Amino acid sequence: MNRAFSRKKDKTWMHTPEALSKHYIPYNAKFLGSTEVEQPKGTEVVRDAVRKLKFARHIKKSEGQKTPKVELQISIYGVKILDPKTKEVQHNCQLHRISFCADDKTDKRIFTFICKDSESNKHLCYVFDSEKCAEEITLTIGQAFDLAYRKFLESGGKDVETRKQIAGLQKRIHELETENMELKNKVQDLEKQLRITQVQTSPAGSVTPKSPSTDIFDMVPFSPISPQSSTPTRNGTQPPPVPSRSAEIKRDLFGAEPFDPFSCGAGDFPPDIQSKLDEMQEGFKMGLTLEGTVFCLDPLDSKC
Repeated sequence: MNRAFSRKKDKTWMHTPEALSKHYIPYNAKFLGSTEVEQPKGTEVVRDAVRKLKFARHIKKSEGQKTPKVELQISIYGVKILDPKTKEVQHNCQLHRISFCADDKTDKRIFTFICKDSESNKHLCYVFDSEKCAEEITLTIGQAFDLAYRKFLESGGKDVETRKQIAGLQKRIHELETENMELKNKVQDLEKQLRITQVQTSPAGSVTPKSPSTDIFDMVPFSPISPQSSTPTRNGTQPPPVPSRSAEIKRDLFGAEPFDPFSCGAGDFPPDIQSKLDEMQEGFKMGLTLEGTVFCLDPLDSKC
């Protein structure tokens, strides 16, 4: 079975898988800020971003503003940036959107990662100052990405497909409900037309005797086995023509195609779910570049 990632350099992970999958790893750091970058990867890209944010922070410091402290919570669900006192979430970066992560080799307190913003789809570079844990935080993000991708492979092939099928069923049910409502409205319109026709053709004050073989609307009761007779009704009016039915497609008594859950195609689920799945797949496919070590996806083994 193929490994989730190919590594140019072997890395020793810092934490147990359970710590990142069932809980999170907290870190304290100073947040220098974030800035838009043109590329999702690259040492020069983050180097320019760090230089830019350091300069901006230096100006703010000269004006008496302190660098804000934040708490980082890293897990397989992403990197959360919180206020350390109120625990208010300032940023929530999902792992499949993080494409580059590194600690500065010239300034060992600085670490950074590039994440694609969920709303603007722009690539933002986040820069932090941690006195002792820059390299450890970088490795922790890399490990969380590794575990998240493995979890995506293990559960995604089943759970994601199940969600697709459920969404397809829900869409088909909605379509059938709409069709049934339209058919009910048509039946009501036909009933109204028959009432009007009866009043116009019957003499005033007379009651037309009913045959036991007709209903209150002077129509032959419908039978799903035998086709409806084309004989005119007793009042001389011709009943509405029966819609022609295709021999290739079997329909129910309401004229709708019987629902078959096995005929739902791959596109029979809402666009928002499809785009979300595509986004996660593309994010993991791009991989995470960690400290100059490129993490890329192997071709998926069909047995995985």
